[in-house]
Amino acid sequence: MTPLEPNQADLIRSRQRGRARVMALLLGAFVILIFAVSIAKIRAGMPH
Repeated sequence: MTPLEPNQADLIRSRQRGRARVMALLLGAFVILIFAVSIAKIRAGMPH
């Protein structure tokens, strides 16, 4: 494996940061979705 030039390493790191942000947003959205579904199920099960 050859060492990367500094600008190539920066480019790779910035792409990795971008992917990490997207994954964090997707995970957060998934958690919020699961929470919302759970709340909806709890409310639907309660007698009025």
